[in-house]
Amino acid sequence: MDVIPQVGPDLPDDARALLDAVVAISSDLDLHSVLDRIVVSACRMTGARYGALGVLDSSGGLSDFVTSGFTDEQHVAIGELPRGKGILGLLIEEPRPLRLRNLQAHPSSYGFPPGHPPMATFLGVPVRIRGTVFGNLYLTEKADRSTFTEQDEQLVDALARAAGFVIDNARSFARSERRRQWLEASAAIVESLQPPTPLDVALGRIALGALQVSGALTVAVVQRRADGYAVAASAGSETCSPGLPLEMLEPHLRRSEAHADVVVVPHEDLGSYVLVPLLTHLVDRGVLLVELAVGRDTFAAYEAELLASFADQASLAVDRAQAVSDREELMLVTDRDRIARDLHDVVIQRLFATGLHLQRARRTAASDDIESRLDDAIADLDMTIRDIRSTIFDLELSRHASLRAELRGVVKEYVPVLGFTPLVRTSGPVDTAVPRATGAQMLAVLREALSNLARHAEADAAMVEVEASGSEVTLRVTDNGLGIPAERRESGLRNVRRRAGELGGSVRFHAEEPHGTRLEWTVPLTTVGGHPFP
Repeated sequence: MDVIPQVGPDLPDDARALLDAVVAISSDLDLHSVLDRIVVSACRMTGARYGALGVLDSSGGLSDFVTSGFTDEQHVAIGELPRGKGILGLLIEEPRPLRLRNLQAHPSSYGFPPGHPPMATFLGVPVRIRGTVFGNLYLTEKADRSTFTEQDEQLVDALARAAGFVIDNARSFARSERRRQWLEASAAIVESLQPPTPLDVALGRIALGALQVSGALTVAVVQRRADGYAVAASAGSETCSPGLPLEMLEPHLRRSEAHADVVVVPHEDLGSYVLVPLLTHLVDRGVLLVELAVGRDTFAAYEAELLASFADQASLAVDRAQAVSDREELMLVTDRDRIARDLHDVVIQRLFATGLHLQRARRTAASDDIESRLDDAIADLDMTIRDIRSTIFDLELSRHASLRAELRGVVKEYVPVLGFTPLVRTSGPVDTAVPRATGAQMLAVLREALSNLARHAEADAAMVEVEASGSEVTLRVTDNGLGIPAERRESGLRNVRRRAGELGGSVRFHAEEPHGTRLEWTVPLTTVGGHPFP
């Protein structure tokens, strides 16, 4: 049997160190961990005491600075990380390997801040990804106090080339992971915005979903109002949301809306803002405003496309929810119209024909008892026809605010207090002939009457009637309670009389047989100005 030779032990020490370093930096897919492993491996391979990898940003400065060999106390003493000045800046401007015996003696030396450990020997090598400089690897203070050799430079340069591929792989993985997170967030938004979902709730969920994935300080949905832009929904830091500089961002918000494009607004002191339009068609459009912390420019450059895709999916979800809601409303309105037509064209006509037959039968009645019963049946049919016509009015006006609907709404409010549901009847042009001011006063009188009924009458049934004629409108509230007490407080009734007097009307109270009370509140329609209700 052939034996495969082990080549590892025969490798030179430098080659073995380089191979170990490449294996070490290739064993992780997290970008920050990869950068940290590169610095640590370079220090071990060359015997450097301190190492760092500076990541370049779009402006040519340093967006990240990963170090090795520094203690926590030294980091605190140094303070802010370097920004790419001095020798570091020289390597940025001229990206090629640089070895120095004493970096402080170099003309480009910028000096060290207070608390910085002393450094003399220096080796710097650029790290490239597909021909583009990603950052620079810096090594100082070789362990034996000797200078970095040409062999050190070649090893570190080879490590930097391998590191470029590893970093590119880690970045691709990071982007794939971020894309997965944004896709999951988009799917979650689509799933959560199932109709019926109120618009304010939908916008709040969009802001929260974007915040959770982006890691921003604040995410807000901004919409244009008559007096400028306003926050319609927000999520994130409570201290940042009220302080969003909408006036400063207004030109950028308008540009984002007009061009339907992502706009990045950098701000040195406040971080940066990413503006993404919400391209809705069935609701008012808005802009997704993402507030990023200082130093998060990389987000604005890379994730803006993912954020825009999320905003597009959210816009489609909002439009879908609104479309389903509109469709359901249309179906309801159509069904109401059909019911109203059927009631008017079929039911009322049949009841009216039945009433005519009963009237003819009454003329030939053989006894007074039969005649009386026929009169009662005809009266009941007339009342039924009026109730059906009132229902038809309610169906036809249900899409708009109406006095009939307001009356029924007030009665519904008092059902829990009363313990029963009063019957509501309306007749005449209540919604078209009663002015707004008169309708408002009538609703207040109805509330007073129902309140008194609940507190004092001890009734178990009541009826509310509103009748509008050409000259006046009357509100009647009838109950089967204890009746009008001999001694009663006039505070509530005084308000009822005052409201009638202000409109030129009157109030009357009647005792019902065998017990109960009927309130009649009547005001003229010809002497009161205003528009029909509402």
